[in-house]
Amino acid sequence: MENTSGVGVLDKITSILGTLEAGPATLAGLVDATGLARPTAHRIAVALEHHRLLGRDVQGRFVLGPRLAELSAAAGEDHLLAAAGSVLTHLRDLTGETAQLYRRQGEVRICVAAAERLFGLRDTVPVGLALPMKVGSAAQVLLAWEEPERLHRGLQGARFTATALSGVRRRGWAQSIGEREPGVASVSAPVRGPSNRVVAAVSVSGPIERLTRHPGAQLSRAVVEAAARLTEALNRT
Repeated sequence: MENTSGVGVLDKITSILGTLEAGPATLAGLVDATGLARPTAHRIAVALEHHRLLGRDVQGRFVLGPRLAELSAAAGEDHLLAAAGSVLTHLRDLTGETAQLYRRQGEVRICVAAAERLFGLRDTVPVGLALPMKVGSAAQVLLAWEEPERLHRGLQGARFTATALSGVRRRGWAQSIGEREPGVASVSAPVRGPSNRVVAAVSVSGPIERLTRHPGAQLSRAVVEAAARLTEALNRT
């Protein structure tokens, strides 16, 4: 095996991942391409599948898994955060409401950047705060485009339904009214990484008395445009 590091199992893993970079492969294909013994290739491939570094296509062949896209997105986080400050400030100034950026970490979403309303009643979400993935428009956005198994699991106990998430995918934005906190409404839109995977959610939030019970009608366009600016910034890397 070429380009060995001296750590055998890592070299074997890298060989398998490198093979699948060219496209799906059966177990026999992995054995032929990597030179690994069949039991070894099978054991490593199944372990990688368990950790979502590999997946299977409809024909049962091994493919690169969704965890790799998530790690790739995390590698671009600094660039995303560098662009977030000016985008969220512009969104706040345009809408007059607090703007936030959320990323998913496991079963919670983290506020990674925010631009607060400068005066009056506002919805304050401190940077670094972890919020549940079961409520709120940002949670809807971060879940709506997930693979079916994770989507189904994420809906268990959620305040929103599969039908609501279907609407989110169709419109390209989500809204919530009193889901996360009574009296608070929000609108969110997806930020996408180079693989087109949703890696973050841009949100605007504030009191229902200002945003009304149909906040998307007045805020969705500005939020979607802000998300598009961050998507563009992230994909320039």
